[in-house]
Amino acid sequence: MAVTGCTKCIKYMLFFFNFIFWLAGGVILGVALWLRHDSQTSNLLILQFDDQQAPGTFYISVYILIAVGAVMMLVGFLGCYGAIQESQCLLGTFFFFLVILFACEVAAAIWGFMNRDTISKELINFYDSAYIKAMDVSGSASKDSAIKVLDVFHKTLDCCGKGDDTALFLQLATTLCPTKSPEDFQLRSQSCHFKLVELFSEKLYVIGLAALVVAVIMIFEMIFTMVLCCGIRNSPGVY
Repeated sequence: MAVTGCTKCIKYMLFFFNFIFWLAGGVILGVALWLRHDSQTSNLLILQFDDQQAPGTFYISVYILIAVGAVMMLVGFLGCYGAIQESQCLLGTFFFFLVILFACEVAAAIWGFMNRDTISKELINFYDSAYIKAMDVSGSASKDSAIKVLDVFHKTLDCCGKGDDTALFLQLATTLCPTKSPEDFQLRSQSCHFKLVELFSEKLYVIGLAALVVAVIMIFEMIFTMVLCCGIRNSPGVY
């Protein structure tokens, strides 16, 4: 092998970080697939009535996470192999992909920060549309489908109503929420608005934490890659 001394230590540290990076990619891919198929979110996001589909903005971040996890596993393997082989070409390619991934992650983080409240608000609006239709005393054709949509929300989130429900809703509450007592409808903890915000705040927190860990690993890897490339270039056995 060409490198010696501290550069050799950097080489094995880079291999270790790349191995962690590869594992992190697998974990992120697994978490993303779990978020995609989680029963709570999937039960809500497949709902539709009046030709109106539940908003799927949340899935945009999940699909990005799936792609990032898969690419991380590929890039991590490339980095491990490049470090062991002391190949400037492979390490340069690895560094290029790291920069691209880091830029995409920063862009995704900015998008997520700007749209952090959008996901829950869109589903709250969807819930409210079904809520209004279900309260329609004229008996519109979409009333039954709206009631079914509310039923899925209530059973999935263990909630009932908006938290500031009308007298008409309270009269129908035993039908719309058969497992709840009338007193429960007045509690904030049973508000579907509150439960929706809580649900997606937790999911986005998981995504944000995963992105932060990956960003820290990327920064260290970029530093070690540059140091190792310089060490390989300046080593006595390389011309």
